[in-house]
Amino acid sequence: MTIEEEVRAIQEEIDKTQKNKATEHHLGRLKAKMARLKDELIKQAMSKGGGAGGYSVKKSGDATVTLVGFPSVGKSTLINKLTDAHSEVGAYEFTTLDVIPGVMEYKDAKIQILDLPGLVKGAAAGRGKGREVISVIRSCDLILLLIDVFNYQQLPVLEKELYDAGIRINQQPPDVTITRTIKGGVMVTSTVELSIDHETIKTILGEYKIHNALVNIREDVTSDQIIDVVRGNRVYIPALLVVNKVDLVDRGYAQTLPDHALLISADRELNLDVLRDSIYDTLGFINIYLKPQGEQADLEEPMIMREGCTVGDVCDRLHKDFRRKFRYARVWGDSAKHAGQRVGLDHGLLDGDILTIIIQK
Repeated sequence: MTIEEEVRAIQEEIDKTQKNKATEHHLGRLKAKMARLKDELIKQAMSKGGGAGGYSVKKSGDATVTLVGFPSVGKSTLINKLTDAHSEVGAYEFTTLDVIPGVMEYKDAKIQILDLPGLVKGAAAGRGKGREVISVIRSCDLILLLIDVFNYQQLPVLEKELYDAGIRINQQPPDVTITRTIKGGVMVTSTVELSIDHETIKTILGEYKIHNALVNIREDVTSDQIIDVVRGNRVYIPALLVVNKVDLVDRGYAQTLPDHALLISADRELNLDVLRDSIYDTLGFINIYLKPQGEQADLEEPMIMREGCTVGDVCDRLHKDFRRKFRYARVWGDSAKHAGQRVGLDHGLLDGDILTIIIQK
C-alpha cells in the first residue's frame, strides 16, 4: 500500500467514526498517523529534483506579501496595479511560471509583493510546482488569498492545500510546550480545563515515538494542535481574503460574500486603496526614529519596523556587524521606563520610540 493509499484509508476511517468522548482517543491516534504520513509525502515531494530559476527570491523591503490563489484569478493584474512589477497577464491558466517580485511603497513602508504561479489541487504534495510555491509562501509575512468572484467555492480547497503544507493562517501557535525526558513516561500538566483527555495526548505523542516527556498546556487545545506542536514544522502567517472581479457581478451577489472579504477589481482598480490600507495595518508596522549619539533624532525619515521588534532586530536591519559590535542602546518613548533608558538587544520597542545604538569602534 502506498502512502497516498494509507492516507485515504485513514481519512475514510475518520469520516465514518462518530465524534464523541468515547472515540476521541481513537480519532487522535488516526489524526496523528495521518499527519505523519502527509509530512512524509511532502518530504518526498521536496526531495525531488526540478524547480529551476525564479523560486529563489531574496526577501527585501520592510515585509513580504505573497499572492496565493488558483490559476487565472487575477494575481498578475493585481501585482501590476499595486507595485512596480511587470507580470505577464493572459486569459488562460499558468501564465505566471516564475515568482515575480514587486515593491509597493505605502506610508513610508516598502512592501515586497510576490506573484506566485497558481496553486493546483495537490500542491502540498508537490503537484504543479507546488513544492516550490509552498516554500516561498512559508517564508512570507502576509498571505493574500485571492479568489475569483465566480469561483468562491475554491476557497476551502485553497485553505486545505495550505493547511496540508503546514501553513496555519490567522492562527497563533498553541501555548503548549513539550520537553522530552529520559524516563518517567508522559506527564501532562495544564493551567486550564482541557477538552482533550490526557490519554489522547499520550497516544498522539506515542505515534511519534515520544514515550517520555513533560507536556505543559496553558490553553484549551485540540488534538490537531497537539499534533502541530509535536511536528514543530508549522508556520503561522496572517492572511487576508481578497475577492477579485467584483465589477462583473451585481450588488446583490456581492452582498452574499463574507463580511471579512475584501471585494476588489484589480482590472478596474476598484477598492485597491482599501486593500493597501488592510495590507499595511495587518503587517503591524511601527515607526522607530534613530538618534545618532550626541545629535538630534531624525524625525523626518523613521525606520519602519514590525510590532514586537527588539533593539537587536533594528541592529540586524542597520548592518550585519551591529549585533556583534553592540555595546548598549538608549531609548526615549513609550517602551522606556525613563527618558534615555539604557537597554540591551532584547529590549522591546514601541511605535514612536527614539533609539540610539552604541557599538564598539
